[in-house]
Amino acid sequence: MQTIKNSLGQSHQYIKTFVKEGDTVVDATCGNGNDTIFLAQLVGKAGKVFAFDIQDRALTKTNKKLHDLKIENRVSLIKDGHENMDFHVDKNIKAVMFNLGYLPGGNHNISTKADTTICALKKAMDLLVTGGIITLVIYYGKDSGFDEKEKILTFLECINQKKFIVMKTDFINQSNCPPILVCIEKLRNTLEI
Repeated sequence: MQTIKNSLGQSHQYIKTFVKEGDTVVDATCGNGNDTIFLAQLVGKAGKVFAFDIQDRALTKTNKKLHDLKIENRVSLIKDGHENMDFHVDKNIKAVMFNLGYLPGGNHNISTKADTTICALKKAMDLLVTGGIITLVIYYGKDSGFDEKEKILTFLECINQKKFIVMKTDFINQSNCPPILVCIEKLRNTLEI
């Protein structure tokens, strides 16, 4: 029995320790809707999830799953890039989840990109409450994601350690470029330093 979860499973474990009923959270890449549903169940009736995607297919699929579970009123689905989250979301966000790469089962040419993801990360870090968390599952391999992975990891290394803790979990004995998990915890408001 495998007890160490994959990167996505670990991201869910961390998110569960931070997010409580009534919180406001963001799914920066709603994709097939699984993380959106996970977050909607965590925040409960009193909470709110803002879920972003640029593809109609992803939003439609996510909306159907939410509707089937009768939890669609907890979620605002937004057709926009996650780099524009500050236009749609106010401060006081407890958690932001990113799953990078392309839509599973979708067009590999439509995927997250380093520049817009780094922009989104900066905005997420600003919107996050002290004690909040950002998780990134970085998918790369085969035909995509290498440039994004390298640029994001370089950006993350430069984050002020007095303001944020940044942790990277890597599987070092697995083949085929296993996803990398990054967690960012906000220690204090940027205005406090």
